Amino acid sequence: MQFKVITEDTFKIECDAIIVDIYEKTDKTTSVAAADAALDGAIGQLIESGEIKGKLGEVTLIHTLSKMKAQRLAVLGLGKKEDLTIDKVRGAVAGACRRLRKAGVKKAATVVLGTDADLNASEVAQATTEGAILGLYQFRKHISKEPDNPGIDEITIVASDKGQVADMQKAVEMGVIMAEAGCTARDMINEPGNQMTPSDMAAMALKVASDTGIEVTVYDKDWMEEMGMGGLLGVARGSAQPPKFIVLKYNGGGGKNVGLVGKGLTFDSGGISLKPSEKMEEMKGDMSGGAAVIAAMGAIARLKPKINVTGLVPATENMPGGAAQKPGDVLTPMNGKTVEVINTDAEGRLILADALCYANELKLAPVVDIATLTGACMITFGTICSGVFANNQDAADSLLKASKATGEKMWQLPMYDEYKEMIKSNVADIKNVGSRWGGAITAAQFLAEFVGDTPWVHIDIAGTFHVEKDDGYLVKGATGVSTRTLIEMVLSLA
Repeated sequence: MQFKVITEDTFKIECDAIIVDIYEKTDKTTSVAAADAALDGAIGQLIESGEIKGKLGEVTLIHTLSKMKAQRLAVLGLGKKEDLTIDKVRGAVAGACRRLRKAGVKKAATVVLGTDADLNASEVAQATTEGAILGLYQFRKHISKEPDNPGIDEITIVASDKGQVADMQKAVEMGVIMAEAGCTARDMINEPGNQMTPSDMAAMALKVASDTGIEVTVYDKDWMEEMGMGGLLGVARGSAQPPKFIVLKYNGGGGKNVGLVGKGLTFDSGGISLKPSEKMEEMKGDMSGGAAVIAAMGAIARLKPKINVTGLVPATENMPGGAAQKPGDVLTPMNGKTVEVINTDAEGRLILADALCYANELKLAPVVDIATLTGACMITFGTICSGVFANNQDAADSLLKASKATGEKMWQLPMYDEYKEMIKSNVADIKNVGSRWGGAITAAQFLAEFVGDTPWVHIDIAGTFHVEKDDGYLVKGATGVSTRTLIEMVLSLA
């Protein structure tokens, strides 16, 4: 999809559809007033009849009947003016673009949405770009039938001031990189488990590195044994697929060396503690954290911030093979701390333990890990919000500020010392699950045992890594959540 920013009479642009904005229960916006005049009051009549209400995401398509160069006019509702945010613009644009795609639109144009609500034009341009790309995303790799409406090829954003064009064009370019990274993560997560094995995940990291020039190293089982990665090796034992440990490095200079750690569980059956069969197919997405890290590293390399970033992805399957670890086994991750395995389905924290130890060895700080870690976090937040846990408030604040900018909802939960008592073991230093209460926090406390004093933040995306239906810029299937937030955080730290 191509994007461009121009200054021109909106209604003289030749395209299939033009998007104008309207608010709920307010007077006509500048763009709607101009469009209404061009269409001899047709929009006003639809407003008076109640067909156009201006509710957030509402799209009304009007045929222009040659009264302007565009064939159609899309009146896009932005909700209540006082409640409008950049993220709401992002979601509204996504829904509007899907509606236009369904109508067969190839070339579209849009005014700068939300200007009557005093939104920043460059931020709107970036949000418009992200909303269009993320909202029009489709994963059809394994579907042989061609789509009825392939999609929009070109979107033109019409600026009202020539002085804004250069900054808006830069914002569009940023939006393209951010959204394409999100789509890269979605592609990886949506792949079936037999086509996104640990080796396939490593191949994807190598491709991203080849495309962007970052360094990548893929380590195998022998190296893991040399490093003493007992957690990762313990989980990998039950699978015929060889585990991989993926290291991506971006060297942009500057004093910081940020670490991004992503859980790469390419399929999670639960191991010996086998999951129920219902919806087990969704566990192909248990590598969503790793996908986010790989995609974010590619985008960071394209943006070239003056900072050093290292991405670490421990990748394996969790299967109930004859050699699989058993409940009651004791594993020893890199730092020598022993772990009693109570439940083999609590495997993500075991592979992350070794990755976090390795991050310490590389002296990365701050370190952010991303994982579809606990059903308990989903019970807490549902599918709306990701959980955040940290041992350093400055690092947590950087992440939460970035998530607010991207619209990826996250909320911080406590890390009180009392929760550590719940993961004490009688036969090892710690156990991999506590009681049924506070499961998301005890899982985070488990990870903290392998972080030491390094500034660290953990994101639990168990409830947010996929959605069941289209919603704004989220499309049914993988969301790619946290990818854009990681990029935004790194840029802010640079």
